[in-house]
Amino acid sequence: MLALTVAASLALASPAGAQGADTHAKDEQIVLSGRLLVGEGDTVDSAVIFNGPASIEGTVTESLVVFNGRTEISGTVEGDVVVFNGSVTVRSGATVGGNLVTVDDPNVEPGATVRGEQRRVSTEFDATAFGFASRLAWWIGYSVSTLLLGLALLALAPGLDLAIAAAARERTGATIGFGAGAFFLLPIAAVLLLVIVVAIPLGLFLMLAFALLYTIGYVAGAHVLGRRLMAPPKSRFVAFLVGWAILRAIALIPFVGGLTWMIAAIVGLGALWVAARGTASSPPATPASLATPPMPQPSA
Repeated sequence: MLALTVAASLALASPAGAQGADTHAKDEQIVLSGRLLVGEGDTVDSAVIFNGPASIEGTVTESLVVFNGRTEISGTVEGDVVVFNGSVTVRSGATVGGNLVTVDDPNVEPGATVRGEQRRVSTEFDATAFGFASRLAWWIGYSVSTLLLGLALLALAPGLDLAIAAAARERTGATIGFGAGAFFLLPIAAVLLLVIVVAIPLGLFLMLAFALLYTIGYVAGAHVLGRRLMAPPKSRFVAFLVGWAILRAIALIPFVGGLTWMIAAIVGLGALWVAARGTASSPPATPASLATPPMPQPSA
């Protein structure tokens, strides 16, 4: 959710902010890498920097968010200040109107004003606060979604059944290699596209597609597992249900479930890629009706 929110913000950001250069726009100021500077006398709505130092000498009317970098405030931030990594200094005479959320103890000089609370990132964003009920609800929703998606894919494209199973069995190395490449390199490509101003929409659309893409890979990985346990002539639907049930049961185990999800998605994406390449490179079969008839043999 955080990645999608940031991506949407980048799509609306000014070109200067997208390139990481200093800018004095009067609305949001977003910097990917470089230096975020709100000069004395300048006013912006909100400020975000992913990597690099942030210096607030003017006024931020909403919140300041720093993902990685040193932060120095000598002006005014009317909202919250959130720093995920890096030192924080609030100079004498500076004002923070909201909470000051940092990873380490901030240096608040005498004469500085922090109207909200000083908190730690680890307690402000505590994932355990969501509770077991919400995690169970997510598990049920994702289980039903992958079940319906897998059955739909096998019904609409029955050729996937044996194609991806054969790809994973006969070309295991290529399956893992292509799958890992797609799983890890596509997010990097999306971030690089976001840095290029004219390619921001493409990078945003690619990030939005990750959830569906990885889920398709996970479903394909479940079918590969099922086919290893239920070889033909067993029904393709039965094979998928077996693999899906095993993976969804493992998903209930903390950490192991996430690791298994990643492995299944990598194997599934790789098997789909290898199967598609094999189909594209195979020469089309010549129909029997179009085959060249044999030449008649001369009589003796």
